[in-house]
This record gives sequence, structure tokens and C-alpha cells, in this order.
Amino acid sequence: MPNYVLALDQGTTSSRAILFDAEGRMVAVAQREFPQIYPQPGWVEHDPETIWTSQLEVAREVIAAKGLLPQDIAAIGITNQRETTILWDRETGVPVSNAIVWQDRRTAGFCDQLKSEGFDQVIRAQTGLVTDAYFSGTKLAWLLDNVPGARARAEAGKLAFGTVDSFLVWRLTGGRLHITDVSNASRTLLFDIHRHDWSDDILRRLNIPAAVLPRVVPSSQVYGETDTGIFGGPIMVAGMAGDQQAATFGQACYSSGMAKNTYGTGCFMLMNTGSEAKHSNHNLLTTIGWKIGDQPTQYALEGSVFIAGAAIQWLRDEMGLIRDAGESEALAQSIADTGGVYVVPAFVGLGAPYWDQYARGTIVGLTRGSGRAQIVRATLESIAFQTRDVLEAMHADSGLNLQALRVDGGAVRNSFLMQFQADVLGVPVQRPEVTETTALGAAYLAGLAAGFWQSQAQISQQWAVSATFEPRMGADQRDALYAQWKRAVERARGWVQA
Repeated sequence: MPNYVLALDQGTTSSRAILFDAEGRMVAVAQREFPQIYPQPGWVEHDPETIWTSQLEVAREVIAAKGLLPQDIAAIGITNQRETTILWDRETGVPVSNAIVWQDRRTAGFCDQLKSEGFDQVIRAQTGLVTDAYFSGTKLAWLLDNVPGARARAEAGKLAFGTVDSFLVWRLTGGRLHITDVSNASRTLLFDIHRHDWSDDILRRLNIPAAVLPRVVPSSQVYGETDTGIFGGPIMVAGMAGDQQAATFGQACYSSGMAKNTYGTGCFMLMNTGSEAKHSNHNLLTTIGWKIGDQPTQYALEGSVFIAGAAIQWLRDEMGLIRDAGESEALAQSIADTGGVYVVPAFVGLGAPYWDQYARGTIVGLTRGSGRAQIVRATLESIAFQTRDVLEAMHADSGLNLQALRVDGGAVRNSFLMQFQADVLGVPVQRPEVTETTALGAAYLAGLAAGFWQSQAQISQQWAVSATFEPRMGADQRDALYAQWKRAVERARGWVQA
């Protein structure tokens, strides 16, 4: 009998593989970072072959670390950076160009054009998304228009488009499966989340041939098996979800009104709204959470913050203010406050609830006494303030008052950040025992389809709190700090001339 589920967690800066046992515990982990490619300001790319090789290496590494055979693994679940766009040849499997990463802003002008036509209203109504360069649809249109010969090959059915999940499944199955799950499909700007099908209206306007699109499948279902040569024997592929939906599932946010926030490269809060797609009047996204087999589709409201953990990397790599991420916590705690310094990390524009493609990073409130500690602390605080921006919008849209925020991702190890997050929100922040909930969610989705776990109720019982951060800050102080944050954001907005 198989004793493990393998989760493949393909992120923006690294590929990871994690083996989970029946209790949802991590028993083996491997990770590889890979290069970010910046061809010009505002452009961000990845080499798809590096994505594949790094993901394959870590998967093989964890299997070898435990001395496992393919039959010891019940299923593989995949979770991925979502809107990153890959276009490849159906015969050879070779990508026609680098992947365009979700952070890439090259199609901002096209999005402005769609808005000026009023077509953003069609997109909003059908997809639940705002018209922004963040999503895959305009990236795919750009590739078809700018890669020599791509459009003709696509129209002839010779190219395949996919987000990273599609590309990995294609490679894992030796090109037998060209699929994506409903959660990833809902992030393409091309999928009608109400009809559960690709939108003919949007495909026509973006001039995208339907022949390039993957088949859309549930998030938890047996899709097929890996090619025998990949792991020395077939392993069932049975779960797939975009990273934020997977994290929500891994956090067992199964009831309407429950919410989680993931602190990764970006920061993403999702609130479960049940089987109803709630329209947002406050610039949030209405998105598909997941679909389990034949059960009703589950929806969510989402607020996407583009830069969170990436701001800590910026402190380390570009600014040289810290040696490693852990040092940021000690520096932040070495001072009582920032002395009025605010960092707005709008390096690639601002996401929810602003959706300002032309905002840029800003530091305000500097005095002669401002130094390294103040800037580092202000950068950490910016992550918490951006989260409050999103939660304020969620309260207004849903009418639900959050009782507690479940958190995950790399930055939740920073207890200063978690305490400040509780303070600035005024609600408890719950850090679970297993913080790698993105991978855990992918494992759960695959394991449910494979019969490794029997029900979501069983999974809910396995979720456990490691630490709860209770708010300590008074309401007056909380609101005063937040009001200054809003002033700082205004200074960052619209910086780049359209």
C-alpha cells in the first residue's frame, strides 16, 4: 500500500517537492532556486526548461531520500505560480520563448486599450477579474503577436498554451495530457467562471485561437499517470491547483467566510464564499477556489498584493541591508518604530485594491536619523499594511467580519511581522503547525482523488495551530498608522507616465 503523496510546488523563485504522510506531515523536502530574467524594465521571464528540470530534480531527490519506489506514492499533486504563461510546440514539447511571469508588465498598454473600449466590463462580468497585465490572456496574445511564426502555428493547432501546471503535466505524462484545472483556468482572463468554459467573446477580442487552449478539469480527479521513464514506473497524477487556491485548501478553509493569507513572493488573501461567485465592488477578484470531482465548484474573493516576500529579497539582494531574511526580524525589533518612515514596495505596480499599473516603489518620511533598521522595519510593516488594504475591501464586499486570519508561506516564520499583522488588522493571526500549506493543499487534492484521504472533514481534523498572535495595539494607534500608510501609497501611485 502506498504511504505517501508527493506534492510538486513550482513557485516564482524556486521549485520544491515535498512528501507528505497520511497525517499530513512533511517527511522529505527538496528545493532548487532558479534564475529570474529581466530583459528590460517591467519585464520578467523564466526559462521553462529550467522550471521543468529544477522541478524534476527535486521530485527525484525526495523519492530517493526516502528510498521509495513509484508504488509507494499514492499520487502526485501539483501547485504552481499561476498567471505565468508558456507556449510550446505540441510535437516536440519545446517552448517557443521564455515564460512570461505573472509580475511582467509588458502588456499594460494593451490593457489600457481594452479599458478605453469598455471591454474590461465584459472581462469582469465573465471572468471575475480586472483587466490587468498580471493575468495570462494578454501575455498569450503578446506571444502570438511577437514570436515569429507563432500565430500561424497556433492557428494550425501546432502550439499549446498553458500556465505552469499545464506545462508540468504535459512533461510528466510525455505529452499525453494538455489540461489545466478550474482554479488555474480562472486566472487566465479567458475563462468564463459562470459557464465553466473558455469565453468565445474574449478569445475573439484578444485574437487567441481556441486550438492552443488546454482542457479544463476539476482540481481533484485522477487525470492519468506519469510517463514510466520519469520515475522508473508510473505514478498517478490526481490533483492540481494554483498556489493560492491550494494554500486555502491546505489551510482547511472549507466554510464560507474563512480566510487565509499567504506570504510568498507576493501576498495573497483568499476568502471562501462557498458555491456562490460573489461580485466585488471594491476591486477584489472573484475567482474559482477549487472543484472536487463532481461536487459543486467552490468560489473565493481574492486580494492580490504583488510584492511581499520579494521586498525582503530586495532588502537583501539589491539594497544589501540584510544578509538573510532572518536578520530582518532582529533589526525590526531593535527599534520601537520606524520614526515615520514608510516603504511602499510597488516595484511592479500595485495590486488589490488599487490596480495601479503605473505605481512604483517609494520610501517616504525619511529624516537624517533614518537608517538601516527603519527601512527594514518599514518594509516588513508594508506587507502587513497591504494585507489590511485587502481585508478592508473583503469586509465591504462580503459583509463578513473575519474572526481569525490563517497564515502561511515563508515570511510567517517572522514573528515580528505576524505580531504587527495582528496589531494592524485587529484580529488574531493563526500560524499552523505545517506552514507549507500550498504544497499540503496540492497533496490533499491529489490524495482525496486517489482515496489516500477519505474526506475534507478528515483533513480539517488534521489542521493544527502552532502559534496565535493576538492584537496588542489600541484602535487609535492602529488607525493612525494605517492612515499614514494610505498617504504614502498616494505618493507612489501613477509614477510612470502612461
